[in-house]
Amino acid sequence: MRRNRRVDTPPPRTGGSETEILRAFLDYLRASIAAKVEGAPEPQVRTAAVASGTNLLGLLNHLTFVERALFLGDTVSDWKATFQAEPADTVADITARYRQTVEFANEVLDECADLDAQLPRSRPERPAPSVRWALVHMIEETGRHAGHADILRELIDGSTGR
Repeated sequence: MRRNRRVDTPPPRTGGSETEILRAFLDYLRASIAAKVEGAPEPQVRTAAVASGTNLLGLLNHLTFVERALFLGDTVSDWKATFQAEPADTVADITARYRQTVEFANEVLDECADLDAQLPRSRPERPAPSVRWALVHMIEETGRHAGHADILRELIDGSTGR
């Protein structure tokens, strides 16, 4: 197995407000996981290398659904299914969909100056969380799956680093 070692991208150096720090770390993690998926070869990118069935393309697909549910108010009826990309979806498709979702989520967040306020989404069956909670949750969710992606990508082609 060849080793592709990338230079690690350090965490963001931010000052300023709590909002700026939270958003910078979320964007850092978003870029990290997207970079892990980009350039990953077929069919390994969608092949499970662990007993749970987790695969690299499925992780990014899942995070797209999480971003859409949390920030855009989409309803997801089967979370387990979000961990699998459709057979016709390519790495480029899933990556583009994720980046577009992140862009839409950031547009929502751009309008949220108060971290204690509820997210402005329309889901009457479930109250929206605070902006702070949503940012911290998305950092946790993205960071957790970025760690999974690190391992899966290394198993695929030896690529390491952020």
